[in-house]
Amino acid sequence: MTASKEGLLEQLAELVELSILDEGSPAAFRVRAYENALHELRSYHGELESLSVSQLTKLEGIGKSTAQKIREYFETGTIAKLVKLRADYPPEYVRLSKIPGLGPKTLARLRSELGIQNVDDLRAAIEQEKLRDLKGLGEKTEKKLARALERLGGVGKDKRTPIADALPLARRLVDELRAMEGVERAEYCGSLRRFRETIGDIDIVVAAADAAPIMDWFVAMPGLREVLGHGDTKSSVVTASGIQVDLRVVTAEQFGAAILYFTGSKAHNIRLRQRAIDRGWTLNEYGLTDAESGDVIVSDTERAIYEALELAPVPPPMREDRGEIERAADDDLPTIVTPADLRGDLHVHTDRSGDAHSPLAAIVARAAELGYEYLVITDHGEDLPQNGVDRAGLEAQRQEIAELADGSELAILQGVELNIGPDGGLDYDAEFRAGFDLCIAGVHSDFDLPRESQTERLIAAIRDPKVRAISHLSGRLIGRRPGIEFDVEAVLKAFVETDTALEINSGLARLDASDSVLLYAQELGVKFVITSDAHRVDGLDRMQWGCLLAQRGFVPREAVVNTWPRKRFLEWARATESIQ
Repeated sequence: MTASKEGLLEQLAELVELSILDEGSPAAFRVRAYENALHELRSYHGELESLSVSQLTKLEGIGKSTAQKIREYFETGTIAKLVKLRADYPPEYVRLSKIPGLGPKTLARLRSELGIQNVDDLRAAIEQEKLRDLKGLGEKTEKKLARALERLGGVGKDKRTPIADALPLARRLVDELRAMEGVERAEYCGSLRRFRETIGDIDIVVAAADAAPIMDWFVAMPGLREVLGHGDTKSSVVTASGIQVDLRVVTAEQFGAAILYFTGSKAHNIRLRQRAIDRGWTLNEYGLTDAESGDVIVSDTERAIYEALELAPVPPPMREDRGEIERAADDDLPTIVTPADLRGDLHVHTDRSGDAHSPLAAIVARAAELGYEYLVITDHGEDLPQNGVDRAGLEAQRQEIAELADGSELAILQGVELNIGPDGGLDYDAEFRAGFDLCIAGVHSDFDLPRESQTERLIAAIRDPKVRAISHLSGRLIGRRPGIEFDVEAVLKAFVETDTALEINSGLARLDASDSVLLYAQELGVKFVITSDAHRVDGLDRMQWGCLLAQRGFVPREAVVNTWPRKRFLEWARATESIQ
Protein backbone atom coordinates (compact mmCIF):
# COMPACT_ATOMS: atom_id res chain seq x y z
CA MET A 1 0.00 0.00 0.00
CA THR A 2 1.19 3.50 -0.77
CA ALA A 3 2.32 5.44 2.29
CA SER A 4 -0.29 8.08 3.05
CA LYS A 5 -1.68 10.07 5.94
CA GLU A 6 -4.67 7.71 6.11
CA GLY A 7 -2.36 4.71 6.26
CA LEU A 8 -0.29 6.35 8.98
CA LEU A 9 -3.37 7.02 11.08
CA GLU A 10 -4.43 3.40 10.70
CA GLN A 11 -1.04 2.15 11.87
CA LEU A 12 -0.94 4.57 14.82
CA ALA A 13 -4.43 3.48 15.85
CA GLU A 14 -3.27 -0.12 15.71
CA LEU A 15 -0.21 0.83 17.76
CA VAL A 16 -2.54 2.24 20.41
CA GLU A 17 -4.61 -0.95 20.50
CA LEU A 18 -1.66 -3.35 20.64
CA SER A 19 0.33 -1.18 23.06
CA ILE A 20 -2.56 -1.33 25.54
CA LEU A 21 -2.17 -5.11 25.50
CA ASP A 22 1.61 -4.90 25.68
CA GLU A 23 1.73 -2.32 28.47
CA GLY A 24 -1.23 -3.75 30.34
CA SER A 25 -3.03 -0.42 30.66
CA PRO A 26 -4.75 2.19 28.45
CA ALA A 27 -3.14 4.86 30.63
CA ALA A 28 0.44 3.75 29.99
CA PHE A 29 2.90 6.41 28.79
CA ARG A 30 3.44 4.89 25.34
CA VAL A 31 -0.30 4.46 24.78
CA ARG A 32 -0.97 8.07 25.68
CA ALA A 33 1.89 9.20 23.42
CA TYR A 34 0.41 7.42 20.41
CA GLU A 35 -3.07 8.71 21.25
CA ASN A 36 -1.77 12.28 21.49
CA ALA A 37 -0.07 11.91 18.12
CA LEU A 38 -3.26 10.55 16.57
CA HIS A 39 -5.25 13.49 17.87
CA GLU A 40 -2.77 16.00 16.49
CA LEU A 41 -2.30 14.35 13.10
CA ARG A 42 -6.02 13.93 12.44
CA SER A 43 -6.42 17.70 12.47
CA TYR A 44 -3.13 18.49 10.69
CA HIS A 45 -3.71 19.68 7.13
CA GLY A 46 -0.13 20.08 5.91
CA GLU A 47 2.11 17.65 4.01
CA LEU A 48 3.25 15.17 6.63
CA GLU A 49 5.38 13.18 4.18
CA SER A 50 7.95 15.95 3.85
CA LEU A 51 8.41 16.72 7.57
CA SER A 52 11.64 15.70 9.29
CA VAL A 53 11.83 14.25 12.79
CA SER A 54 12.72 17.66 14.23
CA GLN A 55 9.83 19.32 12.38
CA LEU A 56 7.40 16.64 13.56
CA THR A 57 8.42 17.14 17.19
CA LYS A 58 7.37 20.78 16.91
CA LEU A 59 3.78 19.61 16.47
CA GLU A 60 1.84 19.48 19.72
CA GLY A 61 1.73 16.03 21.31
CA ILE A 62 4.45 14.40 19.18
CA GLY A 63 7.67 13.34 20.89
CA LYS A 64 10.92 12.22 19.30
CA SER A 65 10.18 8.49 19.48
CA THR A 66 6.78 8.88 17.83
CA ALA A 67 8.23 11.26 15.24
CA GLN A 68 10.82 8.64 14.32
CA LYS A 69 8.08 6.07 13.82
CA ILE A 70 6.20 8.50 11.57
CA ARG A 71 9.29 8.99 9.43
CA GLU A 72 9.87 5.23 9.39
CA TYR A 73 6.36 4.71 8.06
CA PHE A 74 6.75 7.20 5.21
CA GLU A 75 10.14 5.78 4.26
CA THR A 76 9.35 2.05 4.49
CA GLY A 77 5.55 1.75 4.49
CA THR A 78 5.49 0.19 7.94
CA ILE A 79 6.66 0.59 11.55
CA ALA A 80 9.01 -2.03 13.01
CA LYS A 81 7.52 -1.70 16.50
CA LEU A 82 4.08 -2.43 15.08
CA VAL A 83 5.36 -5.45 13.17
CA LYS A 84 6.74 -6.89 16.41
CA LEU A 85 3.53 -6.20 18.33
CA ARG A 86 1.51 -7.88 15.59
CA ALA A 87 3.63 -11.01 16.01
CA ASP A 88 3.20 -10.92 19.79
CA TYR A 89 -0.54 -10.21 19.64
CA PRO A 90 -2.09 -11.84 16.54
CA PRO A 91 -5.64 -10.90 15.43
CA GLU A 92 -7.20 -13.91 17.17
CA TYR A 93 -5.78 -12.73 20.49
CA VAL A 94 -6.67 -9.08 19.87
CA ARG A 95 -10.30 -10.13 19.38
CA LEU A 96 -10.37 -11.25 22.99
CA SER A 97 -9.79 -7.64 24.04
CA LYS A 98 -13.10 -6.67 22.41
CA ILE A 99 -15.06 -8.76 24.90
CA PRO A 100 -16.56 -6.69 27.75
CA GLY A 101 -14.93 -7.54 31.05
CA LEU A 102 -11.59 -8.62 29.61
CA GLY A 103 -8.98 -5.97 30.33
CA PRO A 104 -5.35 -6.29 29.22
CA LYS A 105 -4.09 -7.56 32.59
CA THR A 106 -6.79 -10.22 32.82
CA LEU A 107 -6.07 -11.26 29.25
CA ALA A 108 -2.39 -11.64 30.03
CA ARG A 109 -3.24 -13.90 32.97
CA LEU A 110 -5.57 -16.03 30.89
CA ARG A 111 -2.84 -16.40 28.31
CA SER A 112 -0.06 -17.28 30.73
CA GLU A 113 -2.04 -19.42 33.19
CA LEU A 114 -4.58 -21.13 30.94
CA GLY A 115 -2.97 -20.85 27.51
CA ILE A 116 -5.93 -18.94 26.09
CA GLN A 117 -5.02 -17.47 22.68
CA ASN A 118 -8.39 -16.92 20.98
CA VAL A 119 -12.14 -16.82 21.47
CA ASP A 120 -12.53 -20.56 20.96
CA ASP A 121 -9.98 -21.20 23.72
CA LEU A 122 -11.88 -18.85 26.03
CA ARG A 123 -15.19 -20.51 25.29
CA ALA A 124 -13.71 -23.95 26.03
CA ALA A 125 -12.16 -22.72 29.29
CA ILE A 126 -15.51 -21.27 30.39
CA GLU A 127 -17.34 -24.50 29.53
CA GLN A 128 -14.78 -26.42 31.61
CA GLU A 129 -15.19 -23.87 34.46
CA LYS A 130 -11.47 -23.11 34.57
CA LEU A 131 -11.75 -19.35 35.05
CA ARG A 132 -13.50 -19.51 38.40
CA ASP A 133 -10.41 -21.05 39.98
CA LEU A 134 -8.19 -18.08 39.10
CA LYS A 135 -7.60 -15.63 41.93
CA GLY A 136 -9.58 -12.43 41.44
CA LEU A 137 -12.02 -13.85 38.88
CA GLY A 138 -14.47 -16.39 40.27
CA GLU A 139 -17.76 -17.92 39.15
CA LYS A 140 -19.55 -14.58 38.75
CA THR A 141 -16.94 -13.27 36.30
CA GLU A 142 -16.96 -16.57 34.42
CA LYS A 143 -20.72 -16.42 33.93
CA LYS A 144 -20.56 -12.76 32.91
CA LEU A 145 -17.98 -13.56 30.23
CA ALA A 146 -20.08 -16.49 29.02
CA ARG A 147 -23.04 -14.15 28.64
CA ALA A 148 -20.90 -11.57 26.81
CA LEU A 149 -19.69 -14.23 24.35
CA GLU A 150 -23.25 -15.37 23.75
CA ARG A 151 -24.52 -11.86 23.04
CA LEU A 152 -21.58 -10.78 20.88
CA GLY A 153 -21.67 -13.89 18.67
CA GLY A 154 -19.55 -14.06 15.51
CA VAL A 155 -16.79 -16.36 16.74
CA GLY A 156 -14.82 -19.12 15.09
CA LYS A 157 -15.81 -19.67 11.46
CA ASP A 158 -18.68 -17.21 11.88
CA LYS A 159 -16.31 -14.38 12.82
CA ARG A 160 -17.28 -11.03 11.35
CA THR A 161 -15.38 -7.76 11.37
CA PRO A 162 -16.99 -4.58 12.76
CA ILE A 163 -17.60 -1.98 10.07
CA ALA A 164 -15.45 0.55 11.97
CA ASP A 165 -12.45 -1.71 11.32
CA ALA A 166 -13.27 -2.68 7.74
CA LEU A 167 -14.54 0.53 6.14
CA PRO A 168 -11.44 2.75 6.53
CA LEU A 169 -9.28 0.01 5.02
CA ALA A 170 -11.67 -0.55 2.11
CA ARG A 171 -11.92 3.17 1.36
CA ARG A 172 -8.16 3.57 1.38
CA LEU A 173 -7.61 0.60 -0.92
CA VAL A 174 -10.24 1.87 -3.34
CA ASP A 175 -8.65 5.34 -3.36
CA GLU A 176 -5.24 3.84 -4.11
CA LEU A 177 -6.66 1.65 -6.87
CA ARG A 178 -8.46 4.58 -8.47
CA ALA A 179 -5.16 6.45 -8.58
CA MET A 180 -3.40 3.64 -10.48
CA GLU A 181 -2.66 3.97 -14.16
CA GLY A 182 -5.12 1.96 -16.23
CA VAL A 183 -7.85 1.79 -13.59
CA GLU A 184 -11.06 3.29 -14.90
CA ARG A 185 -13.35 2.62 -11.93
CA ALA A 186 -13.13 0.92 -8.54
CA GLU A 187 -15.68 0.20 -5.80
CA TYR A 188 -15.89 -1.86 -2.65
CA CYS A 189 -18.92 -4.15 -2.69
CA GLY A 190 -20.43 -6.93 -0.60
CA SER A 191 -22.00 -6.43 2.81
CA LEU A 192 -19.76 -3.40 3.35
CA ARG A 193 -21.40 -1.53 0.47
CA ARG A 194 -24.77 -2.58 1.84
CA PHE A 195 -23.56 -0.94 5.06
CA ARG A 196 -24.05 -3.91 7.31
CA GLU A 197 -22.64 -3.33 10.78
CA THR A 198 -20.28 -6.31 10.49
CA ILE A 199 -18.70 -7.91 7.42
CA GLY A 200 -17.18 -11.26 6.53
CA ASP A 201 -14.55 -9.94 4.14
CA ILE A 202 -13.95 -6.99 1.83
CA ASP A 203 -14.87 -7.34 -1.85
CA ILE A 204 -13.42 -4.84 -4.32
CA VAL A 205 -14.23 -4.64 -8.03
CA VAL A 206 -12.03 -2.74 -10.48
CA ALA A 207 -12.66 -1.85 -14.13
CA ALA A 208 -9.49 -1.98 -16.22
CA ALA A 209 -8.31 -3.30 -19.57
CA ASP A 210 -5.16 -4.90 -18.13
CA ALA A 211 -5.56 -6.77 -14.85
CA ALA A 212 -2.00 -8.06 -14.46
CA PRO A 213 -0.26 -4.97 -12.96
CA ILE A 214 -3.21 -4.42 -10.61
CA MET A 215 -3.05 -7.99 -9.35
CA ASP A 216 0.73 -7.83 -8.95
CA TRP A 217 0.45 -4.63 -6.89
CA PHE A 218 -2.34 -6.07 -4.75
CA VAL A 219 -0.53 -9.24 -3.64
CA ALA A 220 2.72 -7.34 -3.03
CA MET A 221 1.29 -4.72 -0.67
CA PRO A 222 3.42 -4.31 2.49
CA GLY A 223 2.10 -5.60 5.77
CA LEU A 224 0.06 -8.51 4.42
CA ARG A 225 -0.36 -11.52 6.66
CA GLU A 226 -1.03 -13.99 3.85
CA VAL A 227 -1.70 -14.22 0.10
CA LEU A 228 -4.56 -16.68 -0.37
CA GLY A 229 -4.61 -16.56 -4.15
CA HIS A 230 -3.05 -14.70 -7.08
CA GLY A 231 -5.01 -15.13 -10.29
CA ASP A 232 -5.36 -13.39 -13.64
CA THR A 233 -8.50 -11.45 -12.68
CA LYS A 234 -9.08 -12.41 -9.05
CA SER A 235 -6.76 -12.37 -6.04
CA SER A 236 -7.27 -12.70 -2.28
CA VAL A 237 -5.12 -11.58 0.64
CA VAL A 238 -5.34 -11.36 4.41
CA THR A 239 -4.15 -8.13 6.01
CA ALA A 240 -2.02 -7.94 9.13
CA SER A 241 -5.16 -7.23 11.15
CA GLY A 242 -6.76 -10.45 9.90
CA ILE A 243 -9.23 -9.02 7.36
CA GLN A 244 -9.60 -10.91 4.08
CA VAL A 245 -9.75 -8.75 0.95
CA ASP A 246 -10.86 -10.14 -2.43
CA LEU A 247 -10.09 -8.16 -5.59
CA ARG A 248 -11.68 -8.74 -9.00
CA VAL A 249 -10.92 -6.97 -12.27
CA VAL A 250 -13.53 -6.70 -15.03
CA THR A 251 -13.87 -4.66 -18.21
CA ALA A 252 -15.44 -1.22 -18.08
CA GLU A 253 -18.49 -2.57 -19.95
CA GLN A 254 -19.05 -5.21 -17.25
CA PHE A 255 -18.52 -2.96 -14.24
CA GLY A 256 -22.17 -2.17 -13.45
CA ALA A 257 -23.24 -5.82 -13.59
CA ALA A 258 -20.21 -6.85 -11.54
CA ILE A 259 -20.75 -4.43 -8.66
CA LEU A 260 -24.47 -5.23 -8.67
CA TYR A 261 -23.72 -8.95 -8.40
CA PHE A 262 -20.94 -8.68 -5.82
CA THR A 263 -22.83 -6.15 -3.68
CA GLY A 264 -25.74 -8.57 -3.19
CA SER A 265 -27.39 -9.53 -1.00
CA LYS A 266 -27.91 -13.10 -2.21
CA ALA A 267 -31.67 -12.84 -1.61
CA HIS A 268 -31.89 -9.51 -3.46
CA ASN A 269 -29.92 -10.92 -6.41
CA ILE A 270 -32.19 -13.97 -6.62
CA ARG A 271 -35.21 -11.67 -6.94
CA LEU A 272 -33.48 -9.70 -9.71
CA ARG A 273 -32.50 -12.85 -11.60
CA GLN A 274 -36.09 -14.11 -11.43
CA ARG A 275 -37.34 -10.87 -12.98
CA ALA A 276 -34.77 -11.37 -15.74
CA ILE A 277 -35.88 -14.98 -16.32
CA ASP A 278 -39.52 -13.86 -16.49
CA ARG A 279 -38.51 -11.66 -19.43
CA GLY A 280 -36.48 -14.30 -21.23
CA TRP A 281 -33.14 -12.95 -20.03
CA THR A 282 -30.30 -13.99 -17.74
CA LEU A 283 -28.51 -11.84 -15.19
CA ASN A 284 -25.05 -12.48 -13.79
CA GLU A 285 -21.82 -10.63 -12.98
CA TYR A 286 -21.19 -10.05 -16.69
CA GLY A 287 -24.46 -8.42 -17.64
CA LEU A 288 -28.16 -8.68 -18.41
CA THR A 289 -28.33 -10.93 -21.45
CA ASP A 290 -30.98 -12.19 -23.88
CA ALA A 291 -31.19 -15.93 -23.14
CA GLU A 292 -32.00 -16.88 -26.73
CA SER A 293 -29.64 -14.70 -28.76
CA GLY A 294 -26.90 -14.29 -26.19
CA ASP A 295 -26.82 -10.55 -26.83
CA VAL A 296 -25.95 -8.36 -23.86
CA ILE A 297 -28.85 -6.01 -23.18
CA VAL A 298 -27.06 -3.84 -20.62
CA SER A 299 -24.11 -4.25 -18.25
CA ASP A 300 -22.24 -0.98 -17.71
CA THR A 301 -24.31 0.61 -14.91
CA GLU A 302 -26.52 -0.65 -12.08
CA ARG A 303 -29.15 1.97 -12.87
CA ALA A 304 -29.51 0.73 -16.44
CA ILE A 305 -29.97 -2.86 -15.23
CA TYR A 306 -32.65 -1.91 -12.70
CA GLU A 307 -34.48 0.19 -15.26
CA ALA A 308 -34.36 -2.64 -17.83
CA LEU A 309 -35.98 -4.85 -15.18
CA GLU A 310 -38.68 -2.16 -14.72
CA LEU A 311 -37.47 -1.21 -11.26
CA ALA A 312 -36.49 2.07 -9.69
CA PRO A 313 -32.77 1.88 -8.79
CA VAL A 314 -32.40 0.48 -5.26
CA PRO A 315 -29.72 2.11 -3.05
CA PRO A 316 -27.14 -0.48 -1.93
CA PRO A 317 -28.02 -0.31 1.81
CA MET A 318 -31.60 -1.40 1.02
CA ARG A 319 -30.66 -4.55 -0.94
CA GLU A 320 -31.64 -7.20 1.61
CA ASP A 321 -34.97 -8.44 0.16
CA ARG A 322 -36.97 -6.65 2.84
CA GLY A 323 -39.63 -5.27 0.52
CA GLU A 324 -37.38 -3.09 -1.63
CA ILE A 325 -38.12 -5.04 -4.84
CA GLU A 326 -41.88 -4.58 -4.49
CA ARG A 327 -41.49 -0.90 -3.64
CA ALA A 328 -39.06 -0.36 -6.52
CA ALA A 329 -41.54 -1.98 -8.90
CA ASP A 330 -44.21 0.47 -7.70
CA ASP A 331 -41.75 3.40 -7.74
CA ASP A 332 -42.47 3.73 -4.02
CA LEU A 333 -39.00 3.65 -2.44
CA PRO A 334 -38.55 6.23 0.33
CA THR A 335 -36.89 9.52 -0.54
CA ILE A 336 -33.44 8.89 0.89
CA VAL A 337 -31.56 11.36 3.04
CA THR A 338 -28.01 12.40 2.08
CA PRO A 339 -25.48 14.64 3.84
CA ALA A 340 -26.46 17.47 1.51
CA ASP A 341 -29.98 17.35 2.98
CA LEU A 342 -28.84 17.91 6.57
CA ARG A 343 -29.19 21.47 7.82
CA GLY A 344 -27.68 21.00 11.27
CA ASP A 345 -26.10 18.69 13.83
CA LEU A 346 -27.78 18.02 17.17
CA HIS A 347 -25.16 15.98 19.05
CA VAL A 348 -21.70 17.53 19.30
CA HIS A 349 -19.17 17.58 22.16
CA THR A 350 -16.51 20.20 22.85
CA ASP A 351 -13.36 19.87 24.94
CA ARG A 352 -15.42 20.63 28.05
CA SER A 353 -16.44 16.96 27.92
CA GLY A 354 -13.66 14.83 29.34
CA ASP A 355 -13.60 12.53 26.31
CA ALA A 356 -13.66 15.27 23.65
CA HIS A 357 -10.82 17.30 22.18
CA SER A 358 -11.84 20.38 20.16
CA PRO A 359 -12.75 23.84 21.48
CA LEU A 360 -16.18 25.32 20.87
CA ALA A 361 -14.90 27.95 18.43
CA ALA A 362 -13.35 25.29 16.17
CA ILE A 363 -16.56 23.24 16.22
CA VAL A 364 -18.66 26.28 15.31
CA ALA A 365 -16.28 27.28 12.52
CA ARG A 366 -16.46 23.82 10.96
CA ALA A 367 -20.26 23.74 11.22
CA ALA A 368 -20.37 27.07 9.38
CA GLU A 369 -18.06 25.68 6.68
CA LEU A 370 -20.44 22.75 6.23
CA GLY A 371 -23.22 25.24 5.52
CA TYR A 372 -25.35 24.32 8.52
CA GLU A 373 -28.23 26.53 9.60
CA TYR A 374 -28.18 25.34 13.21
CA LEU A 375 -25.89 23.54 15.64
CA VAL A 376 -26.61 22.10 19.08
CA ILE A 377 -23.70 21.74 21.50
CA THR A 378 -24.32 18.76 23.78
CA ASP A 379 -21.52 18.15 26.25
CA HIS A 380 -21.91 15.34 28.75
CA GLY A 381 -24.04 15.79 31.85
CA GLU A 382 -22.30 15.85 35.23
CA ASP A 383 -23.32 12.32 36.26
CA LEU A 384 -20.97 10.73 33.71
CA PRO A 385 -17.77 9.92 35.64
CA GLN A 386 -14.67 11.80 34.46
CA ASN A 387 -16.29 13.08 31.26
CA GLY A 388 -19.26 15.05 32.60
CA VAL A 389 -19.49 18.85 32.90
CA ASP A 390 -20.66 20.51 36.09
CA ARG A 391 -23.12 23.40 36.31
CA ALA A 392 -20.47 26.07 36.50
CA GLY A 393 -18.84 24.77 33.34
CA LEU A 394 -22.10 24.76 31.42
CA GLU A 395 -23.03 28.23 32.65
CA ALA A 396 -19.66 29.51 31.42
CA GLN A 397 -20.25 27.77 28.10
CA ARG A 398 -23.62 29.50 27.79
CA GLN A 399 -21.88 32.87 27.77
CA GLU A 400 -19.29 31.63 25.28
CA ILE A 401 -22.05 30.44 22.94
CA ALA A 402 -23.82 33.79 23.19
CA GLU A 403 -20.65 35.61 22.15
CA LEU A 404 -20.04 33.31 19.17
CA ALA A 405 -23.69 33.48 18.10
CA ASP A 406 -23.70 37.27 18.10
CA GLY A 407 -23.77 38.29 14.45
CA SER A 408 -23.48 34.72 13.16
CA GLU A 409 -25.85 33.31 10.55
CA LEU A 410 -25.54 29.95 12.31
CA ALA A 411 -28.05 29.36 15.09
CA ILE A 412 -25.93 27.97 17.96
CA LEU A 413 -27.99 26.25 20.63
CA GLN A 414 -26.79 25.05 23.99
CA GLY A 415 -27.90 21.57 24.76
CA VAL A 416 -26.58 18.77 26.95
CA GLU A 417 -26.34 14.99 26.66
CA LEU A 418 -27.97 13.77 29.84
CA ASN A 419 -27.25 10.40 31.38
CA ILE A 420 -30.22 8.09 31.83
CA GLY A 421 -29.81 6.57 35.27
CA PRO A 422 -30.85 3.00 36.12
CA ASP A 423 -34.22 4.29 37.33
CA GLY A 424 -34.67 6.71 34.41
CA GLY A 425 -33.41 9.72 36.35
CA LEU A 426 -31.45 12.46 34.60
CA ASP A 427 -28.59 14.83 35.49
CA TYR A 428 -29.28 18.10 37.34
CA ASP A 429 -32.71 19.20 38.48
CA ALA A 430 -35.67 20.07 36.27
CA GLU A 431 -35.16 23.80 36.77
CA PHE A 432 -31.53 23.69 35.60
CA ARG A 433 -32.41 21.45 32.64
CA ALA A 434 -35.05 23.97 31.62
CA GLY A 435 -32.28 26.46 30.87
CA PHE A 436 -31.02 24.47 27.88
CA ASP A 437 -32.30 25.01 24.36
CA LEU A 438 -32.50 21.27 23.74
CA CYS A 439 -31.65 18.17 25.76
CA ILE A 440 -30.79 14.74 24.50
CA ALA A 441 -30.39 11.75 26.79
CA GLY A 442 -28.63 8.41 26.50
CA VAL A 443 -27.65 5.27 28.37
CA HIS A 444 -23.99 5.30 29.44
CA SER A 445 -24.00 2.79 32.31
CA ASP A 446 -25.83 -0.16 33.91
CA PHE A 447 -25.94 -2.17 30.68
CA ASP A 448 -26.79 -5.46 32.40
CA LEU A 449 -30.12 -4.52 33.96
CA PRO A 450 -33.09 -6.79 33.19
CA ARG A 451 -35.11 -6.13 30.04
CA GLU A 452 -38.07 -4.73 31.96
CA SER A 453 -35.87 -2.28 33.89
CA GLN A 454 -34.15 -1.08 30.71
CA THR A 455 -37.53 -0.51 29.08
CA GLU A 456 -38.77 1.51 32.05
CA ARG A 457 -35.65 3.70 32.24
CA LEU A 458 -35.80 4.54 28.52
CA ILE A 459 -39.50 5.40 28.62
CA ALA A 460 -39.01 7.56 31.72
CA ALA A 461 -36.33 9.59 29.91
CA ILE A 462 -38.41 9.84 26.73
CA ARG A 463 -41.30 11.25 28.75
CA ASP A 464 -39.22 13.95 30.44
CA PRO A 465 -40.59 17.31 29.20
CA LYS A 466 -37.17 18.69 28.25
CA VAL A 467 -35.78 15.64 26.42
CA ARG A 468 -36.23 16.02 22.66
CA ALA A 469 -34.10 13.10 21.48
CA ILE A 470 -32.61 9.87 22.77
CA SER A 471 -28.98 9.28 21.80
CA HIS A 472 -27.52 5.86 20.80
CA LEU A 473 -30.64 4.00 21.89
CA SER A 474 -29.10 0.65 22.84
CA GLY A 475 -25.72 1.93 24.00
CA ARG A 476 -23.95 -0.71 21.94
CA LEU A 477 -20.40 -0.64 20.62
CA ILE A 478 -20.35 -2.93 17.59
CA GLY A 479 -18.19 -5.99 18.21
CA ARG A 480 -17.21 -4.75 21.69
CA ARG A 481 -20.33 -4.24 23.79
CA PRO A 482 -23.83 -5.56 23.12
CA GLY A 483 -26.65 -3.08 23.44
CA ILE A 484 -29.12 -3.16 26.29
CA GLU A 485 -32.18 -5.38 25.91
CA PHE A 486 -35.57 -3.65 26.04
CA ASP A 487 -39.14 -3.87 24.74
CA VAL A 488 -38.66 -2.25 21.33
CA GLU A 489 -42.36 -1.80 20.60
CA ALA A 490 -43.14 -0.14 23.93
CA VAL A 491 -40.18 2.22 23.66
CA LEU A 492 -40.90 3.21 20.06
CA LYS A 493 -44.53 3.93 20.90
CA ALA A 494 -43.31 6.28 23.64
CA PHE A 495 -41.29 8.16 21.01
CA VAL A 496 -44.42 8.65 18.93
CA GLU A 497 -46.61 9.66 21.88
CA THR A 498 -44.17 12.33 23.08
CA ASP A 499 -42.93 13.53 19.66
CA THR A 500 -39.40 12.70 20.80
CA ALA A 501 -36.81 11.96 18.11
CA LEU A 502 -34.74 8.79 17.83
CA GLU A 503 -31.09 9.42 17.09
CA ILE A 504 -29.34 7.76 14.15
CA ASN A 505 -25.78 7.93 15.45
CA SER A 506 -23.18 8.32 12.70
CA GLY A 507 -20.25 6.95 14.70
CA LEU A 508 -19.11 3.75 12.97
CA ALA A 509 -18.49 2.09 16.32
CA ARG A 510 -22.13 2.69 17.30
CA LEU A 511 -24.48 3.04 14.30
CA ASP A 512 -27.25 3.12 16.85
CA ALA A 513 -30.20 2.58 16.54
CA SER A 514 -29.81 -0.61 14.50
CA ASP A 515 -31.38 -0.96 11.07
CA SER A 516 -33.97 -3.45 12.40
CA VAL A 517 -35.13 -0.90 14.98
CA LEU A 518 -35.22 1.84 12.34
CA LEU A 519 -37.36 -0.30 10.03
CA TYR A 520 -39.96 -0.72 12.76
CA ALA A 521 -39.67 2.87 13.98
CA GLN A 522 -40.34 4.46 10.59
CA GLU A 523 -43.41 2.25 10.16
CA LEU A 524 -44.77 3.59 13.47
CA GLY A 525 -44.15 7.22 12.46
CA VAL A 526 -41.20 7.98 14.75
CA LYS A 527 -39.18 11.13 14.04
CA PHE A 528 -35.40 10.89 13.69
CA VAL A 529 -32.26 12.99 13.99
CA ILE A 530 -29.04 12.04 12.21
CA THR A 531 -26.12 13.24 14.31
CA SER A 532 -22.33 13.07 14.25
CA ASP A 533 -21.83 12.57 18.02
CA ALA A 534 -18.55 14.35 17.25
CA HIS A 535 -15.90 14.40 19.97
CA ARG A 536 -13.41 16.38 17.87
CA VAL A 537 -13.81 18.77 14.98
CA ASP A 538 -13.21 16.25 12.19
CA GLY A 539 -15.98 14.10 13.63
CA LEU A 540 -18.51 16.57 12.22
CA ASP A 541 -17.70 15.16 8.77
CA ARG A 542 -19.01 11.65 9.43
CA MET A 543 -22.72 12.32 8.88
CA GLN A 544 -22.58 10.30 5.65
CA TRP A 545 -22.54 7.12 7.73
CA GLY A 546 -25.72 8.06 9.55
CA CYS A 547 -27.35 8.75 6.20
CA LEU A 548 -26.41 5.28 4.92
CA LEU A 549 -27.78 3.69 8.11
CA ALA A 550 -31.00 5.64 7.59
CA GLN A 551 -31.20 4.19 4.08
CA ARG A 552 -30.83 0.66 5.50
CA GLY A 553 -33.76 1.42 7.78
CA PHE A 554 -35.90 2.85 4.93
CA VAL A 555 -36.10 6.14 6.85
CA PRO A 556 -37.70 8.79 4.62
CA ARG A 557 -36.01 12.17 4.40
CA GLU A 558 -39.06 14.07 5.63
CA ALA A 559 -38.98 12.13 8.92
CA VAL A 560 -35.47 13.38 9.75
CA VAL A 561 -35.87 16.49 11.88
CA ASN A 562 -32.53 18.05 10.97
CA THR A 563 -33.40 18.15 7.28
CA TRP A 564 -36.01 20.76 8.17
CA PRO A 565 -35.48 24.51 7.64
CA ARG A 566 -34.31 26.42 10.70
CA LYS A 567 -37.67 27.95 11.61
CA ARG A 568 -39.48 24.61 11.58
CA PHE A 569 -36.64 22.91 13.44
CA LEU A 570 -36.54 25.55 16.17
CA GLU A 571 -40.28 25.31 16.66
CA TRP A 572 -39.96 21.56 17.16
CA ALA A 573 -36.90 21.87 19.41
CA ARG A 574 -38.65 24.29 21.74
CA ALA A 575 -41.92 22.35 21.92
CA THR A 576 -41.23 20.66 25.24
CA GLU A 577 -44.71 19.60 26.23
CA SER A 578 -44.19 15.83 26.23
CA ILE A 579 -46.83 13.43 27.51
CA GLN A 580 -46.26 12.74 31.20
